[in-house]
Amino acid sequence: MTAARDELYAWEGRDREGRPVRGEMRAGGPALVGATLRRQGIQPTLIRKKSVQRDKRIGDKDIALFTRQLATMLKAGVPLLQAFDIVARSQANPALARLVAGLRADVEGGSGLHQAFGRHPRQFDALYCNLVAAGEQAGLLDELLARLAHYKEKTLATRSKVRAALVYPVAIVAFAVLVTSIIMIWVVPSFKEVFGSFGAALPLPTLIVIAISDFLTRYWWMMAATLGGAGAWLLRAWRRSPALQAKADRWLLRLPVFGNVVRKAALARWSRTLATLFAAGVPLVEALQSVRGAAANAVYADATAAIGRDVGDGASLAGAIERTGLFPQLVGQMVAIGEESGALDQMLAKVADFYEIEVDEAVASISTLMEPFIMLVLGVVIGGLVIAMYLPIFKLGSVI
Repeated sequence: MTAARDELYAWEGRDREGRPVRGEMRAGGPALVGATLRRQGIQPTLIRKKSVQRDKRIGDKDIALFTRQLATMLKAGVPLLQAFDIVARSQANPALARLVAGLRADVEGGSGLHQAFGRHPRQFDALYCNLVAAGEQAGLLDELLARLAHYKEKTLATRSKVRAALVYPVAIVAFAVLVTSIIMIWVVPSFKEVFGSFGAALPLPTLIVIAISDFLTRYWWMMAATLGGAGAWLLRAWRRSPALQAKADRWLLRLPVFGNVVRKAALARWSRTLATLFAAGVPLVEALQSVRGAAANAVYADATAAIGRDVGDGASLAGAIERTGLFPQLVGQMVAIGEESGALDQMLAKVADFYEIEVDEAVASISTLMEPFIMLVLGVVIGGLVIAMYLPIFKLGSVI
């Protein structure tokens, strides 16, 4: 029976001293669960298949926290199965607690830790499993898990800052569109009824606003359906088309102001991933293959593939990096120093630290610069609407 067909079973029974015990185990069937329990000196009284809920609610923060907790337990000398129990009980997220219980059952059933992680690819990617496997082979599992936790915490912090830099202006613009739509659909028609009793010609700005309001009032549902359908179609096409994703990645790097943040974040993630893998003893060519998958940007993924081919042909890493034309001179120089001194992982970690600081400063600068600009745009839009609506009243007052 293959591991892919294994299912989770809940069991109850009595140990050699007659005490009631219970637990969970992943196996190919209830008969295998019973046989395994009897080998452990447990007489099963109940074995039932357990329905495992989907783990969609498990996020990157949960995995980073779990990795840090597990590394801390192992470093303190706690046995692996007991560490799983402690970590599972400390989880506030029930989905993560179930995941940890499943991992414990897999390991107790004889699987290696990296194999247990590999059965949950949505939470533990190939990079994670490879590092855990390297730690198991070298007998340094606690150290490798600590490096993994550090890596995930750093990359998660960088990703969050980039998202904040990109989402903040989008959220403000969306709010401005919502407020403007409310004014145009519900407030302006009330003014229109009042202006109809004036019996006088309205100013051009007022006429333009009323015309736009009439259009939105009549066809807002059509516009909403069109925009929603177009957005859903684009999202579906983007998910199914690697070529479209690559174009989007290139477009992100070319954005004014924001493109610089995305580029620095990609460099930080690239350097941090390669440093973590190389420090774990993964061969350079193999590490570059993992870095390509963790690049999270098609431009740097393609460049990493080219670097891997050059290194595989005997070129130095620094030379291969410089030939791509995508990496700043700082990266090539630091890598060259690391290759000459035999401290490549340390130099790459310093590069990652540098660009993470650059991302922090860039995000802070963007937030500082965007706030007055956004306030100005909101003031012009909302203020323009208010002035256009009150112009007839001002004119009427001047005539009286």
